[in-house]
Amino acid sequence: MTSPASAKKSIGPRELTIMMASLMALNALAIDAMLPAFPAMAQGLKVSDPNQIQHVISVFLAGTGIGALIYGPLSDRYGRKPILLIAIIGSAIFSLACSITPDFEMMIAMRFAHGLLAAAMGVLVISVIRDQFEGDAMARRMSTIFLIFMIVPIIAPTIGQMVLLFAGWRVIFDLMAFMAVAAAIWVYLRLPETLAPENVIPIEPHALAKAWKAVVLHRNAAGYMIGAGIVQGALFGYLNSSQQMFDKVFHAADFFTIGFAIIAIGIAASNFTNARIVERFGARRVSHTALLTFITLGALQLLAAQFAPKSMPLFLVLLTGNMAMVGFIGSNFSSIAMTPFGHVAGAASSFQTFVRTALAASLGAIIGQQFDGSVFPVALGFLCCGLAALILVLWCEKGKLFTRPGTTQPIPANPRS
Repeated sequence: MTSPASAKKSIGPRELTIMMASLMALNALAIDAMLPAFPAMAQGLKVSDPNQIQHVISVFLAGTGIGALIYGPLSDRYGRKPILLIAIIGSAIFSLACSITPDFEMMIAMRFAHGLLAAAMGVLVISVIRDQFEGDAMARRMSTIFLIFMIVPIIAPTIGQMVLLFAGWRVIFDLMAFMAVAAAIWVYLRLPETLAPENVIPIEPHALAKAWKAVVLHRNAAGYMIGAGIVQGALFGYLNSSQQMFDKVFHAADFFTIGFAIIAIGIAASNFTNARIVERFGARRVSHTALLTFITLGALQLLAAQFAPKSMPLFLVLLTGNMAMVGFIGSNFSSIAMTPFGHVAGAASSFQTFVRTALAASLGAIIGQQFDGSVFPVALGFLCCGLAALILVLWCEKGKLFTRPGTTQPIPANPRS
């Protein structure tokens, strides 16, 4: 097993960052590329209720949440690279299975399995980066990864739309499988093992329970983990109903890919900015400011939903601003929650990703299923999620925002002791 020190010699930080971002981007592609195909998928799979097709996304996200519990412990025992390779190849197989599924029920099952395998590309990216960096330096790298990763949501619906112009919606899944195979080859050839031998942890239920308990009982880790999941739930709620809003509310289905890209640029821009300011100002100061702005914009969205419900320009401006705040909040909340867990990075990242994703997928599904032909459910979801996250942050920080602690409460090197 190669040590982190030798890993740095084998692969440069720039290539490592691009590689990890590309792996995370596969998951974004698995969600966003099919959004323009929702009407065609509903027709092809004989789905009568248009809200039900949202479950193609919801069950994928649920799979990634549950799968997150698996890959951290496995990678802490067997290393990051072999587990990552198995998961990438498995996700390619289930992408192909989705492309040939005959009915909606089978599609739901295959998408859940796809998400179960794809979970590794979220959990292990964080673990690999945590193996190499910590604190604000980790936040900076994660923000850079999220910036590259966010290029995919900007262009993915357009990719899906272009596929639909020349082929059926099933080819979108074939394309995802091809990209996964290409990523597996890249990882196999270039990624060294980043898990240090001294950090190898045998798979023991007691050890896992102790590591997970450490996350739950660590005030900052638990609070920021749940807060990140709640804010992400608002994002997923928008994502689930985005195509329907452009089509049914604004009667601008043809503008969907452009509008979606404009909104996604908000997150990309914030991650670009965050990567350059987080080490100067600190993850807490940046994310707390973003959260208060997120709540303010959520309140404005709710007012707009009441008094200007059909104004697409106003909707785009407010939602783009809120998506930008999600970019600042997500990477920094996750970094704060992971900072104390250097010696159990795999298990901690795995558990945190499970909680965040399960919570976000559940909230996103609830918000998405409330779609009633207006933007009101999404606007209300953003405001409520922002307020809930603020309460958690205040609890974590004992009522004091914008602090910048010099140290964090460490977790013992041996979680089994």
